[in-house]
Amino acid sequence: RFSCNLIIRSFFNLQIYKKQHETVIPNELPLIQEVTTTLREWSIIWRQLYVVNNREMFRSVRHMIYDLIEWRSQILSGTLPQDELKELKKKVTAKIDYGNRILDLDLVVRDEDGNILDPEQTSTISLFRAHEIASKQVEERLQEEKSQKQNIDINRQAKFAATPSFALFVNLKNVVCKIGEDAEVLMSLYDPLESKFISENYLVRWSSCGLPKDIDRLHNLRAVFTDLGSKDLKREKISFVCQIVRVGRMELRDNNTRKLTSGLRRPFGVAVMDVTDIINGKVDDEDKQHFIPFQPVAGENDFLQTVINKVIAAKEVNHKGQGLWVTLKLLPGDIHQIRKEFPHLVDRSTAVARKMGFPEIIMPGDVRNDIYVTLVQGDFDKGSKTTAKNVEVTVSVYDEDGKRLESVIFPGAGDEAISEYKSVIYYQVKQPRWFETVKVAIPIEDVNRSHLRFTFRHRSSQDSKDKSEKIFALAFVKLMRYDGTTLRDGEHDLIVYKAEAKKLEDASTYLSLPSTKIELEEKGHSATGKSMQNLGSCTISKDSFQISTLVCSTKLTQNVDLLGLLKWRSNTNLLQQNLKQLMKVDGGEVVKFLQDTLDALFNIMMENSESETFDTLVFDALVFIIGLIADRKFQHFNPVLETYIKKHFSATLAYTKLTKVLKTYVDNAEKCGITDQLFKAMKALEYIFKFIVRSRILFNQDRNLFRWESCCEIHKILNVTYTLAGPTNHFKTEKNNYLLLQIRFTDNMTLWYWPLDFLVLSTNSQFFSVGKTQLSMTRD
Repeated sequence: RFSCNLIIRSFFNLQIYKKQHETVIPNELPLIQEVTTTLREWSIIWRQLYVVNNREMFRSVRHMIYDLIEWRSQILSGTLPQDELKELKKKVTAKIDYGNRILDLDLVVRDEDGNILDPEQTSTISLFRAHEIASKQVEERLQEEKSQKQNIDINRQAKFAATPSFALFVNLKNVVCKIGEDAEVLMSLYDPLESKFISENYLVRWSSCGLPKDIDRLHNLRAVFTDLGSKDLKREKISFVCQIVRVGRMELRDNNTRKLTSGLRRPFGVAVMDVTDIINGKVDDEDKQHFIPFQPVAGENDFLQTVINKVIAAKEVNHKGQGLWVTLKLLPGDIHQIRKEFPHLVDRSTAVARKMGFPEIIMPGDVRNDIYVTLVQGDFDKGSKTTAKNVEVTVSVYDEDGKRLESVIFPGAGDEAISEYKSVIYYQVKQPRWFETVKVAIPIEDVNRSHLRFTFRHRSSQDSKDKSEKIFALAFVKLMRYDGTTLRDGEHDLIVYKAEAKKLEDASTYLSLPSTKIELEEKGHSATGKSMQNLGSCTISKDSFQISTLVCSTKLTQNVDLLGLLKWRSNTNLLQQNLKQLMKVDGGEVVKFLQDTLDALFNIMMENSESETFDTLVFDALVFIIGLIADRKFQHFNPVLETYIKKHFSATLAYTKLTKVLKTYVDNAEKCGITDQLFKAMKALEYIFKFIVRSRILFNQDRNLFRWESCCEIHKILNVTYTLAGPTNHFKTEKNNYLLLQIRFTDNMTLWYWPLDFLVLSTNSQFFSVGKTQLSMTRD
């Protein structure tokens, strides 16, 4: 006979009785036994789901297993009151039945208390009815889950539709790549059809040990690519591109490190992933880890930009297990909204990589002064050397006195500002193509005195030779043009100057010379000749160098007319001309500087309060801006205008001048040339009244006046407006115009902001009642 005395303390407490036939009697509740059996069964299926990479079902089963383990512990604790225990048992049985259904397992039939029915003691009809009830309950649960998921999708779509700005959240989990030296991992968004980057870089410095150089950032390598808009969502394709730049020796196969030059930036490879579906919201799974295969450069002279385009065109990449692991998620809103609504993803330590360009909406107070500089390509003669040079470009910013501006260059988000940036070196390449972009952020007051300086140096692989190599050429470009506007966006062919190294370091040697080939031609020199030309102490080299710039500034404009208005105090004699020219400026440029433009208009009005010289021109300019924002192309700037009126507008006396000009237009409606401008003013009436009311409120707050005065003042304004839209209006002979004006008046009446609770408009009796006083709506 078999005898044993064994106690198993894992899931069951077993009592073993020595009899003729051994009987096992569990001490636990039947429900606990069922949960334990279910967990064992589900764990096997869970493992199979992991093997076949069914991530969605894997996560669903994981959540259900965790719930059952937690509830099992609560029941075993014996501390729950009877009513809570009863409810928990219902939740457990419902979860088991639901899980068995989605995993295509057998359905368990139960009684009203959730206990499993014994088929030996239950009639067939009772079993059938219990089975029907259980099936119905499970189906209802499935429909409820499906409905909740649909509601979440609908709410998500509505949220994305309501916001004009988006961001792509990226979490770098790991870089699986045998580099052998320190490296820079540069991540950015890329448009493969236009072959251009659309965002700043997110830079992670990676050590030769296979970990971030800043070990504190381990498991916290997160970035958010902001300012994406509807135009970006409509792009046919968007790629997430990672470039890896090795930082060390000229060639990896060199072993004698003592005699070799170190710290050289050399191309290593790229990784590319198509994120179009994620950007469009078709894929939304922040937990899913994406593997982005790594493609090394074929030779260390392959341009990284060329490798990117090759990988995008290729169907497969022979990555040999090397690549990046990342998680990606599209988030609605600007950076402030994202930090508020997704604090578990984006916090203050998360790097912010902005779009290279303006967002679709620029809110008041969002001050930005970024200049993106891209090293495009060059062509350098080998000179006295037998092979082409290993050209390294150094980018720095200097003022007109030759002093370098410190910490104004940003190689990528997540990294500190630097004073000079060194390009990637392509070994013995005559015509290198870099396509490297850095952000230059200079204080606004220093921009007009600053210039970008590019120096060129040959780098040798041998340290002893490298130390003797000096700057062999220089190029520069001023950030401010002769007319006061900033450097134009686009490509610039810079002149490459040669001189003694010491002379090239002196800004006075070259600042008076032309910086681009266009400037050279404007001064009557040839820019196409093969021979060198002497200009002062510098010689124009046969070498060529091309850069591209993009100015993203809310303070620096590239439009002369707009600049004239923004700096109107510098030349008041041209003020009338500048106000007229404003209405010819492209709308896209005006909305970029909306707050500054409005501030300028109201400053002109307030600083000339004793004169009416500019009132009409300022009023017309204000109507032009309001009409611009009403246009479908710029209608998403409506919240910007609302925010400006509520938080930034401060002209306390503007209401008097705006009211006077509006009344003048009404009184002279019959005169030639007034009708069109009056009609434009009627279209802008909603915001004109908001400016008037806000101005009067600010005036009262400054002087602590009683609200009755505000009421009377608004009555006068409304009196003018009603006269304009009323049946005795000058437009009554032109039926269409009259109807349009009346409709416009009626529409705006419901939109105007009334700060006076006791102001009542009576349209039937055609008068306004203020308190107990009736104010007749007559023209006097």
